Amino acid sequence: MRSVSTVAVGVQDGSFESFQRGVVNPIQCTSLCCTRLQGPELLDLRVVPITVDGLDAGVNIVNILRDWEMDVIILGGATFAGFNVVDVDYVYREIGKPIIVYMSKYPDMDATLSALRKHFPDWRERWRRYEALGKIHEVKIGEQPLSYFEVVGGSVGYAENVLKEQAIHGRMPEALRLADLIAKGTSSVFQDPMGTGRGS
Repeated sequence: MRSVSTVAVGVQDGSFESFQRGVVNPIQCTSLCCTRLQGPELLDLRVVPITVDGLDAGVNIVNILRDWEMDVIILGGATFAGFNVVDVDYVYREIGKPIIVYMSKYPDMDATLSALRKHFPDWRERWRRYEALGKIHEVKIGEQPLSYFEVVGGSVGYAENVLKEQAIHGRMPEALRLADLIAKGTSSVFQDPMGTGRGS
């Protein structure tokens, strides 16, 4: 019987209306959900607003996790709410726990760099955050298609073990699966082109 002792935090974002980009007031928000699980048991969760294409993902994550006990953080990708790229080194310095960046598909980094250069004057800072993540690894979980991940503050073997332990209802880590459901379900609360959405 596999161990379920690892306390894992999953971080996912909600949906947003992409056509609202570029309007007179471009500030737009959606939801960011953090869940805390021990095996399949949900211990805690929190949902806050996050700025679409902003740079506040890392700060929001740190603010939530400062008073949580956990073993590992699993991010549902390196970016949330469009191109709100997480400064993973900053999160690791502040929280001090291993961080796994999980991806179900191998990312097209050339396309990402091209989009950043085209749309963001501060593309160099956003791209630096991608580059800081280092090598992309792959993991095979059962008969599922390959998954991909980067890891900061932990070994590749540790990250593989966490992802396999978290594969309770398919290859997506359970903490991410629940965070995704909650974030998508609460998106409308924060979708506010005037930027006045508030979370608890």
